[in-house]
Amino acid sequence: MEIKAIIIDDEPLARNVIREYAKKIPALTIVGECEDAICAHQFLQNNLVDLLFLDINMPKLTGIEFLKTLKNSPIVIFTTAYSEYAMDGFELNVTDYLKKPFSFERFCKAYFRAEELIILKQSVNKTEQNDKPNTFLFIKSDKKTIKLNISDIYYIEGLGDYIKLYLGDKKLVTNLSMKKIENLLPADQFYRIHKSFIISLDKIELIEGNMVKINNTKLPVGNSFRQDFMLHIKNFLAE
Repeated sequence: MEIKAIIIDDEPLARNVIREYAKKIPALTIVGECEDAICAHQFLQNNLVDLLFLDINMPKLTGIEFLKTLKNSPIVIFTTAYSEYAMDGFELNVTDYLKKPFSFERFCKAYFRAEELIILKQSVNKTEQNDKPNTFLFIKSDKKTIKLNISDIYYIEGLGDYIKLYLGDKKLVTNLSMKKIENLLPADQFYRIHKSFIISLDKIELIEGNMVKINNTKLPVGNSFRQDFMLHIKNFLAE
């Protein structure tokens, strides 16, 4: 994996040391350098960064003041010539504190600690994204790729190798199997009631006998689907 970092330091020599150290670590890429916090703020507005090498003593805004302005800060390693700021770094939850001048060995120790946290952070973010239900699909229909909000689907009818999606007063036909579209839809929002019909539970108007009414249309509940469907509906039954 690639770790993207920026150096924020008003001293050219200090930036050069970090840049040269970074070249020795294959996974670490310096994507930007800033002389002050204002420049860094503008850079972060337009670029995704995993790690900040942040000097504390800078003009306009100190590194500490700058860090306090960030709502969602990347992982931070403080770099400074003054050891008295170590407690500030601890309170701001920075990953490490490099006191200038620092060796390559000490730089690596700080970097690898930051890398661990970045990998963990990315893993958590990925898990959270995967846990989010889909809210839309892209459907190919009539030689077009159409973005379709899942909440707009009333029901779906199987037509052999094709399906027809009913969207209120609109319909779309696409080359998908019922099994494929069933796997793409959120299981807690849609239910297959027949070999030829998948319905949105939210759009049900009433259930009567072996029929479900949706958008003034009566759809059959297949005999092999009825028992499971009614057990599922019972979860929402007010008694």
